[in-house]
Formats: sequence, C-alpha cells, structure tokens
Amino acid sequence: MNNTIKIIIGLGNPGKQYYHNRHNIGFLILDKLASEYNLVWQKKSDYESAELKLKNEKITLIKPHTFMNNSGKIIPSLLKQGIKPENILVVHDELEKPFGKVELKFGGSHHGHNGLRSIIEFCGKDFMRLRFGIGRPQHKNDVPQYVLSNFNENIIDIEQIIDQAIVIIKELLQRQP
Repeated sequence: MNNTIKIIIGLGNPGKQYYHNRHNIGFLILDKLASEYNLVWQKKSDYESAELKLKNEKITLIKPHTFMNNSGKIIPSLLKQGIKPENILVVHDELEKPFGKVELKFGGSHHGHNGLRSIIEFCGKDFMRLRFGIGRPQHKNDVPQYVLSNFNENIIDIEQIIDQAIVIIKELLQRQP
C-alpha cells in the first residue's frame, strides 16, 4: 500500500454564514495551510482547489462546495485520476474528541459524521484522517445545532490549535518518500 498523500480534503459547508462553524474546521485548516505556502485557491464548479509542490510532488488541497452531507461527490473524479483512498487525507471536526485534541488516524468508520459517511460511500474507509476535536454537546438532540454553531471558545485558542493541526500535516507530508 502506498500511503503517500496526494490529496487533502477539508470538510465544511460553503458560504460565509458557515465559515466559523465547528463543522467547518476542515476549511479553516486548509485555508491556513494554503496561506502558509502562499497558495491561490482556484474555483471549480463544485469545489475549490490549490496546488502545493513539496519535494517535487504535487499535493492538491480541496474544499468541496457540495455541503457536508455530499462531500464524497468529489471522490469519483479523483479515483479516475488514479488517486487511491490511501492517498487522501481528510481534515474534519470530531465530536468524539475533546475540544482541541488533534490526531491522525487511518481508516475507521464515520461515527455518525455525514461528511465522512459520504466519502466512505464513494471510496471505502481506508484513507487518512486528521481529526480536530470539537467536543460534544450534553444532549444528543443538540448535535446538529452544535456543529453548525460558531466556536465559542477563545479565538486565540482556536488559532493555536489550528497551528498544531498545520504542524501535524506538515510533519506527515515531510515524512513521505
């Protein structure tokens, strides 16, 4: 298996009204990563992409604009280009982790995350994930409202945790052949 990351997909919802929502942490992290490398986002029909050159390899950053529940619709075109699931890193929010806990994981189920559910539907579960802990509301019925609400934690803390996520991504990319 070739685990070289060629695609990084940040999960989120398009539109300014969603930008600072917990569910949009994938977009926030990719925007910060693109900014650090001075990348320019190119608008496509249902996504934005930016190209990163690292060690003479191209890594494509993607922000799907199909809304969270349909994030996986980008996958068939990637598979046609020869991208395998193990070449994909998905950056997403994680209810099952406490706020600020960031970790890499390979494979696994969607645990009720509709963006992951959509991606798994199109390519299976064997891809890398960067899970950004957003914590969980006290009551299960509050989850939809919770993930679509803005962070209420200190914005400085969020920026520092996004920076930690960027370090993890950069370390992962640097370890690649």
